[in-house]
Amino acid sequence: MTSLFVQEIRLSKRHEEIVSQRLMLLQQMENKFGDQNTEKASQLQAAETAFKRNLSLLKDIEAAEKSLETRIHPIPRPEVVSLETRYWASVEEHIPKWEQFLLGRAPYPIDAENQNEAEKSIQNEAQ
Repeated sequence: MTSLFVQEIRLSKRHEEIVSQRLMLLQQMENKFGDQNTEKASQLQAAETAFKRNLSLLKDIEAAEKSLETRIHPIPRPEVVSLETRYWASVEEHIPKWEQFLLGRAPYPIDAENQNEAEKSIQNEAQ
């Protein structure tokens, strides 16, 4: 019987050791889980900060690109824009006549008299 009693005491001590180890491991797991959550929050904050920085850099690059574009290709004066618009309208108007001529299906589209008038009107517009 004493042997059973000694065995009971030994098992009870072993049980206490196991429960103590279990509590210690649970505490370590909680600490590790807390550390992981803190690390994730820190990473999210860093990612958000990087995103904002990248967005700001992108805006700066776009502004610099626009600035360089206006230096390289300055905005033309309104008179030039108007003249260019009229030129392309005239081109669009005369395309069918010239197309037939270039395909060899029609004679030269502007006769000598109209050609002189066209040259005069171009000179007047330029002045």
